[in-house]
Amino acid sequence: MQSFEMLINGAWVAAGDGASFDTVSPADGKVWAKIPEATEEDVDRAVRAAHAACYEGPWSRMTPTERGHCLRRLAELLKDNAERLGEIETRDTGKMFKETRWQANYIAEFFHFYAGCADKIHGDTLPIDKPDMFVFTHREPLGVIAAIVPWNSQLFLTAVKIGPALAAGNTVVLKASEHASAAMLEFGKLIAEAGIPDGVVNIVTGHGEPCGRALTSHPLVARISFTGGPGAARHVLMNSTKNFAEVSLELGGKSPFIVFEDADIESAVNGSVAGIFGASGQSCVAGSRLIVHEDVADAFLARMVEIARAVKIGDPMAEETEMGPLCTLGQLETIEREVARAVEEGGRVLCGGKRAEAGEMYFEPTIIDCPSPDLHIVDTELFGPVLSVLRFRTEDEALRLANDTEHGLAAGIFTRDGARALRMSRAVRAGIVWVNTYRAISPVAEFGGMKGSGYGRESGFQAMYDYTRPKTVWMNASSEPLGSMFVAR
Repeated sequence: MQSFEMLINGAWVAAGDGASFDTVSPADGKVWAKIPEATEEDVDRAVRAAHAACYEGPWSRMTPTERGHCLRRLAELLKDNAERLGEIETRDTGKMFKETRWQANYIAEFFHFYAGCADKIHGDTLPIDKPDMFVFTHREPLGVIAAIVPWNSQLFLTAVKIGPALAAGNTVVLKASEHASAAMLEFGKLIAEAGIPDGVVNIVTGHGEPCGRALTSHPLVARISFTGGPGAARHVLMNSTKNFAEVSLELGGKSPFIVFEDADIESAVNGSVAGIFGASGQSCVAGSRLIVHEDVADAFLARMVEIARAVKIGDPMAEETEMGPLCTLGQLETIEREVARAVEEGGRVLCGGKRAEAGEMYFEPTIIDCPSPDLHIVDTELFGPVLSVLRFRTEDEALRLANDTEHGLAAGIFTRDGARALRMSRAVRAGIVWVNTYRAISPVAEFGGMKGSGYGRESGFQAMYDYTRPKTVWMNASSEPLGSMFVAR
């Protein structure tokens, strides 16, 4: 049993009242760590520490280049500690070790990217319409950022939130998911080592009440960057009415994966398998709605079923494992309920559909052939390895099926027809569109959703400006005194 502490103003502390909660390893169902349950007073201390660090501490006096040096050191520390961070995240979430270890290494590139961006933020001089006036803008940090991340890709989502925030001169209070907080707290140990001053990054842990509410409604929070579910997002928006903080939301999706009759079938199958069974389907961009042309559907599905049945399910720490457990019992029960409902509504389970023999938290790779887009499962995010399949005849029908959703995060299009790929990528209502590939990411490329998948963008250079505000400065360049407004001219 391990006990973790929160990071507040550079110090590792327990909850103010000593409260904690257990965290369970999904692989074996055993409690392995205790996590602090932050009080409202703990959150207040963290926010006030961040506010002081932003406006009074050494962070406010550091040049952008110096901030960039800190982020570079953090990037190198991430690489040096990737093995340890990956192991803890796997134990806490059930994600495969080879994935968490790789991700800890790769997200270092995001911190390197934002380190280089730190001194590239600039304002403008304005060609103003008034004589003798010199007018310019410069961009300043917003202040305290509340960054809220889910458990499933926490190191990555932390990088795309705090990377641009810190580079732009802000300070951060990071709330880790109550389902898996340990990796975030372990990551926090690298902050001071990277030369980032006390109070610049604070990490609190706890549930939505009181921790999440206290953070997102705090009067000193200037911006809320939230990734999670729509239910929690509604609470975030209501809380933000108390502080008028800027808000960005990334809320997951039910992403269409469209396969045309001229696609490279082997490539499309491999893309679809990775899109839905990678990370056990626990990805906000999972390609969980396969929309496949009727001429190739049977052959396509036969190949997918063959691969799905051969997936090695088991210990997420083992290199040979291809799919690990689900993170929470709630997910598992929701998936079982929705699969049963799909069958009642006429869906045909081609493979899977039940818990795997590997353990209580494991679910088989599942493919459901749906006779109609009206089945509830077709537009319900399950956050698990369950694929809904629809067939189409024409391009217009494929587009209609793709856009017939309340979500709008990602989409995949597989076709050899370049003109069709361009038409479809423009017409699909999703924030990210992959053509003849899937789940590719880069620090250079923005991502985010539309419709029920939220708003705002993360990653890319533009994210830097989202964590700043412009200030306009007017300077009178005339040597003449200002005239009186009460004297007629």
